[in-house]
Amino acid sequence: MIILGEFMLVNFNDMLKKAKENRFAVPHFNINNLEWTKYILEVCQEKDIPVILGVSEGAAKYMGGYKTISGMVKGLIQELGITIPVCLHVDHGQTFETCKKAIEAGFTSVMIDASRLPLEENIKVTKEVVDYAHQYGVSVEAEVGHIGGTEDNITSSVTNATLEECMAMVQYTGIDALAPALGSVHGFYQGEPNLDFITMKKINETLPIPLVLHGGSGIPDDKIKEAIACGISKINVNTELQVAWSDGVKKALAEKPDLYDPRKVIGAGEEEMKKAIIQKIELFGTKK
Repeated sequence: MIILGEFMLVNFNDMLKKAKENRFAVPHFNINNLEWTKYILEVCQEKDIPVILGVSEGAAKYMGGYKTISGMVKGLIQELGITIPVCLHVDHGQTFETCKKAIEAGFTSVMIDASRLPLEENIKVTKEVVDYAHQYGVSVEAEVGHIGGTEDNITSSVTNATLEECMAMVQYTGIDALAPALGSVHGFYQGEPNLDFITMKKINETLPIPLVLHGGSGIPDDKIKEAIACGISKINVNTELQVAWSDGVKKALAEKPDLYDPRKVIGAGEEEMKKAIIQKIELFGTKK
């Protein structure tokens, strides 16, 4: 837990516990640059809700590394006067070393995604991360099964989790949140999303920890609401924000083809992106 004046950069435990108890979801918005981080913080501060800022390994490389991102987020929080709970989270960290590097840089939460491995090995790697992260008050998310689609140029198929696998992961690792793969995918869907709400509900009723839905972009609103009713407490969104932002930029460049100032080009996506952020917050029913 990192104290910045009167503000604390926090792990996600308290915010997700409240979400699980009160049946709403906390938004996990992926950040890809300074402007995106600023837009997300401003909207969530205005709405007075907690937020999780997610950073994929690809985004970390693009933005200059975990130390750079941690410094940027802390600086924006101070300069913008942000007082809401903010969690800085590694999204789909592939190795113990990645998670360790982020924790040392000041991240307050990590996802270790060893779901590509057999369950026993997934548990072993995850337990190693939990043992290290919990020494520093850092929350840990893990994945069981495999979420399909494409993220950071890695494409994979869907392998749904079972209740027994989820129970084993929680029992043997001590993780703080679980992302069971139950039909969602990264990116937009080809056809209608087929989420396994029956298993989702069983997992939520059996396990004491919050559940996470990855691939929140492109899922119809009614299915998002049903997922929250079945126990989802954290929903990850990236692609829809990318599309909203790029739509704003494309429109500006079409209207002003001679536009070249990078501040004005990037800033042209602010309005559309903020609309998308607000829509997700309202859909998730997020509260402080």
